[in-house]
Amino acid sequence: MRAYLPFMRSFFIKLAIGIAVLIVAVAGYVAYSQYAATSKLPLSDTEGRDPKLGKADPQTIPGVRLVETQGWADGEAPIAAKGLAVSRFAEKLDHPRTMLTLPNGDVLVAETNAPAKSAMDGFTGMVAGWMMKKVGAGVPSPNKIVLLRDEDGDGRAEKRFDFRTDDMDSPSGMAFGDGRIYIANHDAVLAWNFEPGPTKLTGKPRRIMNLPEAGQHWMRNLLLSDDGKHLYVAVGSATNIADGGMEAEAGRAAIWEIDTDTGRRRQFAAGMRNPNGLGWSPWTGEMWATVQERDMLGPDLVPDYFTNVPVGAQYGWPWVYWKNVFDDRVRWDMQTYMIEYTRKPEYAMGAHAGVLGMVFPAAGNRMGAAFANGAFIARHGSWNRNPAVGYDVVFVGFDAHGNPLDAKPVPVLTGFLTADGKNTHGRPTWLAWDKTGGLLVSDDTAGIIWRVAAPDAKPAAAIRPVVTAHLKPLKEIKTPEERAMIGGFKPEDDRLLPQ
Repeated sequence: MRAYLPFMRSFFIKLAIGIAVLIVAVAGYVAYSQYAATSKLPLSDTEGRDPKLGKADPQTIPGVRLVETQGWADGEAPIAAKGLAVSRFAEKLDHPRTMLTLPNGDVLVAETNAPAKSAMDGFTGMVAGWMMKKVGAGVPSPNKIVLLRDEDGDGRAEKRFDFRTDDMDSPSGMAFGDGRIYIANHDAVLAWNFEPGPTKLTGKPRRIMNLPEAGQHWMRNLLLSDDGKHLYVAVGSATNIADGGMEAEAGRAAIWEIDTDTGRRRQFAAGMRNPNGLGWSPWTGEMWATVQERDMLGPDLVPDYFTNVPVGAQYGWPWVYWKNVFDDRVRWDMQTYMIEYTRKPEYAMGAHAGVLGMVFPAAGNRMGAAFANGAFIARHGSWNRNPAVGYDVVFVGFDAHGNPLDAKPVPVLTGFLTADGKNTHGRPTWLAWDKTGGLLVSDDTAGIIWRVAAPDAKPAAAIRPVVTAHLKPLKEIKTPEERAMIGGFKPEDDRLLPQ
């Protein structure tokens, strides 16, 4: 027994030392991560037409600044901009993210979260899981589409129905048109024949495209062309900067175009790390998108962005950002001359702000004259920047030709962060219009759909498309030398030739 006691004493001493080392290591990591996440620039420096792109600070261990979700008490609400009012359109939802308003005014809401397949393995996965739970995003996916109905038009949904649960696997993108409804799971786009009115979606869907599954960016937003002939699917990257190789990123960081009749598809745009909110510009008819940029280059890089997306567009991920700034961490071979046609984004939304949902002003909206020309964008909020940024809805003003103004985003809905910035009531995620012209904002961690409108505003008229004359085709092409030879001679018949 006496021989056993020294052994036990030695064991507990070693155990205590091991625990102390672990505590010191954890404390050191927390201190480092807080320091590494501390910003040297105000958010406004990384917003707008000409953002400041500072020196990259590559990180092996990411800087972390988590903001814990505390929810909203009864009677509490975000702060609306001057002239606007905010109210609860629906509440007690289970992690509501994306929304789609049908022509009859019914609002579909995807109660969803990341699929289990998106979870990382090992110690990294354990840390990531802890972080997600801390910010209120670690819940299992409910895998449900809910229908909300505001029958009396008072700006609050009195009725709620389970629209679809079968076949749902981390659903996100939704679109309707030409007698069909489309829903994107994380791994496929599904289609049903449907007309608005029923409160439940029945029948077996048609799978029109398989998608790369799960990944760190699992949401798959949808956008339908006005004629219903083409469906566009946004697919985010599997990792931050193709950490697992380019083969693992096949079909990702891109927007796809699907022929809704034949199912044929093509890659519409590429090099977009995590494209989310999609919409058609009411001025020009071109596609615009919000995109979340890369992490672990420091708290002030790289700005998320909002940009137009012409067919064939390339925005550089993972090799470059902001047209021509190389990310030296990426070791994979880049396409020859890709830098020659990589596009510069139109508008910076702030580093790590977490841009998600976006809508343009719709005909009949009641947001008032101050928000007549531009785009509304939800910023979900940062996890790796101190102080925390995003956690708001902002407005990016446009000129009469459909181009972003050279100005900073205008706050529309704030107050999600607590006054000390240490906690958040909720996180704005997606945007849609209700049938009365109010702007709907999904708040996923709080389980609320907010409604924003100017109480005294009249329904807005539709934005008039920009119509310009097309260039007339040239009848002939002459080189500068040929033009110089012609000089000032006037065209006339050649009298030496028979007429």
